[in-house]
Amino acid sequence: MAYDSSNIFARILRGELPAHVVLDEEHCLAFMDVMPQSPGHTLIIPRTPAENVFDLSDDELSALIVTTRRVAVAVKAAFSPGGIMLMQLNGADAGQSVFHIHFHVVPRYDGEGLRFHARDMADPEVLAGHAERIRAELG
Repeated sequence: MAYDSSNIFARILRGELPAHVVLDEEHCLAFMDVMPQSPGHTLIIPRTPAENVFDLSDDELSALIVTTRRVAVAVKAAFSPGGIMLMQLNGADAGQSVFHIHFHVVPRYDGEGLRFHARDMADPEVLAGHAERIRAELG
């Protein structure tokens, strides 16, 4: 499948759609998932137009994973979860639903079941508050 520049993440990168941004760097953008699995669920995407992990150079992938870890540290500090799940899916059969490579940073709490996708949209005001907490931890 060829990269589709009309995907939602490409549109966010171009400023065509809003996002609750927590980190805006030269190579990556991190923002709140609008359908979070738990409070603090954050997405990290590269600015490179790439469908999946196989489309990135080693340097691009390195920048993405370093930023993902940085965001995960901030999410952990902001939300004090019992654990953090890092998730990255490649292809529809693996559960990928937006075909622009991205990592999920999902705080996990005792008693929550594991799932790949949430079913409900979050309140934008709640997402804005969560984004502010993470930005505060990122400095």
